[in-house]
Amino acid sequence: MNNLHYKLPKEWIEQSVYDFNTAKAMFKTGRYIYAVFMCHLAVEKTLKGLYAKVLKQNPPKTHDLTYLAEKIGLEIPNNLQVLIDDLNELSIPTRYPEELKSLIKQFNKNKTKNILNQTDKLLKCLKTKY
Repeated sequence: MNNLHYKLPKEWIEQSVYDFNTAKAMFKTGRYIYAVFMCHLAVEKTLKGLYAKVLKQNPPKTHDLTYLAEKIGLEIPNNLQVLIDDLNELSIPTRYPEELKSLIKQFNKNKTKNILNQTDKLLKCLKTKY
């Protein structure tokens, strides 16, 4: 392990908290697509922190939440695994929308609020693994 470039699990968590707070701020301003994107990023960084903790190495440069969860042997309730899978599928469309207006219609206030609430539960669950 190259300690000069090793990001500590604690740093991953701090960034995850910052990103989730950004998701909530984006929600408050009606930027629902970005709120969902930041939920993905917060979960990604939490999983990368767990990866660093469990495997004692830097995580791979990937945005694939399912891959990260599998590599660390993550065991969580099924409903939270479904959220990981759902956020994983939303990574590309929320980063690079095919059609902005269509995506804006898809992620209304209620749907995005549900994603935020579920992400909050997932992050709390993942942090118990630290």
